[in-house]
Amino acid sequence: MKNPSSKKKPAASKNNLLKRLKFFEEITQKIFEKKPLEKLLTEIISSSKTLLHAEASSLLLYNKNEKSLTFHTVTGEKGKMLKSRSLNQGEGIGGWVAKHKKPLVISDCYRDERFNKEFDLKTGFKTRNMICVPMVRKNELVGVIQTMNKRGRKSFTNEDLKLFEALAAQCALAIENARLFELEIKSEQLRYELETARNIQMKLIPQTLPAFSDLQIGARLIPAREVGGDYFNIIKIDERKTLFLVADVTGKSIPAALIVSTVYSFLQTYLIVNRLNFELMQFVESLNKFLIQSTGSDKFVTAWFGLYDHSSREMKSINAGHDPVYLLKENLNTITEISAGGLMLGSIELPYNYETIRLDKNDLLIYYTDGIPEAMNLRMEEFGDERFKNILLSNKNEAIENISSAVLNEIKKYRGKAEQSDDITLGIIRVK
Repeated sequence: MKNPSSKKKPAASKNNLLKRLKFFEEITQKIFEKKPLEKLLTEIISSSKTLLHAEASSLLLYNKNEKSLTFHTVTGEKGKMLKSRSLNQGEGIGGWVAKHKKPLVISDCYRDERFNKEFDLKTGFKTRNMICVPMVRKNELVGVIQTMNKRGRKSFTNEDLKLFEALAAQCALAIENARLFELEIKSEQLRYELETARNIQMKLIPQTLPAFSDLQIGARLIPAREVGGDYFNIIKIDERKTLFLVADVTGKSIPAALIVSTVYSFLQTYLIVNRLNFELMQFVESLNKFLIQSTGSDKFVTAWFGLYDHSSREMKSINAGHDPVYLLKENLNTITEISAGGLMLGSIELPYNYETIRLDKNDLLIYYTDGIPEAMNLRMEEFGDERFKNILLSNKNEAIENISSAVLNEIKKYRGKAEQSDDITLGIIRVK
């Protein structure tokens, strides 16, 4: 007569195997789901505790810089008390496994000299036996997973160990995928925020340029990134005077863009109060004081300001540490540099000076930012002032739009496959 128990054992073993295969099928599906890392790891560790019939389980992530392990996911009644704890590489069972990148199956933890009783004393949990396995991805330690106290007073088996080693490999992959997903979300969010910031910033510059009976004007701003530190404006102060300005904030991206918005806000506020008695020198000195008070010591603004008197054809010019403005007279094949003014804005409170330029018919005034002369090719060679001047002289009799296109096309051609390294602003004034 056959022993009934002889049939039950293979059936139970087969049933257990099917459960474990189903478990790994579920884990594989979870790994490729896009969800927060903490939620994913909690699901995996909780499932592993159930599958191995353990009282508790935990996952510790490895901090490469500090060479320590931090409890990230903990299950069991006393688990919450460990969430803020960490252990050094080599400390305790988990630290030993992390240091040697080798798994351990321990049937009696209190007889193993590597076991650290501190956590049991802290939580009141009695660790009888455990499995601890390293999580390794591309030969780099990601962390450690461990499960404690096999239910029924039994010890963990080699089959349990194989399951846990396979689980550790899956966890390492899950962590990598989840981290990449979080970076993807942050990158997408940043892209959206930068795009929004760009739209806002582009609204700070004139959407359409004012029209004049005695002047032809053109101005273009090409940011190197989504947002940047260049700014220009052309504002009719009254029927007789028009303010031209171009500014370049030190640095790039969001910090520079914030200062651009500060300059814009100050300009709008100042004009509300002082438009009827606008005086260029007072405006520039007031802006300088405001930027000294409102920006950091490492942030400055170079700028050029021109106040044009339409009745006298004179341009009052103040250059605040900016690239010189170019004057091209119709009857001369030379360029005069306009640079009188003072230090860059936001640096120190010192007086500025100005110069007055008499403009005749067909004279050109060119203002720009250093993104033009400092444009670089793949060999890190700058476009340069002389190349810029030669293009202007060769095209000075062309229409304003053609002059601008000639400059920008030559820069693009010069850069080749090199990325635009800085914002570019180019403004042109021609007297009719």
